[in-house]
Amino acid sequence: MPGTDPAETAAIVLGELPDLPFLPELPARGVGADLLGRTAAMLVDLAVDVVPSGYRVTAKPGHDHRRAVDLLRWDLDALDDARQRAGATPPVIKTQVAGPWTLAAGIELPRGHRVLTDRGAVREFTESLVEGLGRHVAELAQRTGARVVVQLDEPTLPEVLAGALPTPSGYETVPAVPEPEARDLLAGVVTAAERATGQPVVVHCCAPRPPVALLRSAGAGALALDARTLDGAPGGLLDQLGEAWDAGVVLLLGLLPGETPEGEWPTLRDAAGPALRLVDRLGFARSILAERAMPTTACGLAGASPEWTRRALALTRDLGTAFVEPPEGW
Repeated sequence: MPGTDPAETAAIVLGELPDLPFLPELPARGVGADLLGRTAAMLVDLAVDVVPSGYRVTAKPGHDHRRAVDLLRWDLDALDDARQRAGATPPVIKTQVAGPWTLAAGIELPRGHRVLTDRGAVREFTESLVEGLGRHVAELAQRTGARVVVQLDEPTLPEVLAGALPTPSGYETVPAVPEPEARDLLAGVVTAAERATGQPVVVHCCAPRPPVALLRSAGAGALALDARTLDGAPGGLLDQLGEAWDAGVVLLLGLLPGETPEGEWPTLRDAAGPALRLVDRLGFARSILAERAMPTTACGLAGASPEWTRRALALTRDLGTAFVEPPEGW
């Protein structure tokens, strides 16, 4: 979300999305407030610091790590206060963390290489993530009284699989991780999150060609994708999406831009277009949108204006209603 005020943001989220609010992230606050910093704040017995190239493992928590922990605490306080002021407990609340491969790709070892390059370190970080996420879920559930849904953000996973991430020198790339290895590690985190919440786990990958089959085989109960990129998707990806829907997986379809649109803002029908075309191309009845789909923004709203942020959240709610009760002419 945009801005730096957790109290105002929590009030907006609860007001616009009362049935499925989320714990907001406010990366505009800087170090510790972005996806990697937020997730690092949850790690158990591991600490990070900030160097010019990004987050790096450190022997003990320093200023940057403590700041990330404080920011997470303030966000939890703000959400709890906003819930109490609203006078209602949402049935479900979502929280987002970096998935194990994005975390391993985005944090450096002491000598500057990515955690991703050391399989032992990858396992250690994953175990720490699982333990920390369990504690975070328990606290969020206790403070809000709501069931918790976990979303694992894996924007870097396609590059991990393709061996496309540069080494510190910039002259080489980190070797690709085999798909079975990537699947098995992710599956362990998905299973642990399901165990902690009692709910299906969402895995989000907004890359143009997300590894749908891998994410589904890892146990994801829902996949969050940028539906606006699927009009030109190859047949293989469409087959994977169709198989996921057939298997009962819910698709969180990113239908609204995460940044303020230039010119006219999309209407409800404009926004629904990619979802309707996807259903038609896959050969499903449009009623599947009511049964196994949820409209979302394509990715985060951190780069959006306050006005578009409110409008985008309202449009996702209106699209959800339209999926269930299609307007005349759809």
